[in-house]
Amino acid sequence: MATTTSITTNYAGQFASKYISAALLSANTLDKGLIEILPNVNFKTTLQKVNTDDIVKDGSCDFTATSTLTLTDRVLEVEPFQVNLQLCKKDYYDSWIGGQMGFSAYDSIPASFADFLIAHVAAKTSQKIEQNIWNGTAASAGEFSGFLSLMTADADVVDVTATTVTAANVIEELGKVVDAIPSALYGKEDLTLYVPQNVAKAYVRALGGFGTSGLGANGVDNKGTTWYGNGDLFFDGIRVGMCNGLPSNKMVAAESSNLFFGCGLADERNEVRVLDMSELDGSLNVRVILRFFAGVQYGIGSDVVLYS
Repeated sequence: MATTTSITTNYAGQFASKYISAALLSANTLDKGLIEILPNVNFKTTLQKVNTDDIVKDGSCDFTATSTLTLTDRVLEVEPFQVNLQLCKKDYYDSWIGGQMGFSAYDSIPASFADFLIAHVAAKTSQKIEQNIWNGTAASAGEFSGFLSLMTADADVVDVTATTVTAANVIEELGKVVDAIPSALYGKEDLTLYVPQNVAKAYVRALGGFGTSGLGANGVDNKGTTWYGNGDLFFDGIRVGMCNGLPSNKMVAAESSNLFFGCGLADERNEVRVLDMSELDGSLNVRVILRFFAGVQYGIGSDVVLYS
């Protein structure tokens, strides 16, 4: 008996960009707009850096160059990645999707379930991208060099020695990072303290009071530990951004405009496919294929503080 109509959904065109965007841009750091996104990067892009010395000099009647301008650059290179997933339709016969598939043993998974598969893969991919952005290592499969790897190897980055952060010392440790921020950066609108979950939790708890490091007996607005409603956090006037991909007890201070995530959202090399294998080999397997490009880089290392 011939099988019924198979899944032929192919997202390689318009919808490829839609689902690739969901997979990449839903990462916590990107979703909150905490760093700059450079789309449509074709393998490499150059981040230009302009440095000048003092430009104001004593006045004269002649035109005399008053500064030395130095142009340098840093390369953001994206790497290719893929997701190859195979599942058996039989595993879903007894689940909620079984009702949509009908009672025939040869029915194919409906298009809505194909969308579900893509969304599931996109969510898992987004989680990995978030981890890679901060803690990725190019030598590891499925990873690109994250900010921590790049910053650790850069002598220009301002280093602050880290310790285990708790509610008892978080104010002091955040203060060390702020004290190390170059004076030219302090007060910039997009200056951000990038912190992991454990530091964010410790900071929220410290501001709730009831401890030696808390603010007063009852914390912020005398609300105790109920003061925080998952809103914005600030420290010494600087935005605090919690990044799920940052490992515990690591922090970064930088302008969001100095940190970049490159990807190929509209690149024809991006690909999303759902393939029903029944017509090819008679099996009940469905394959999900996702291919994309991603990478990170920062512009000026001396404008970055790394607590590590």
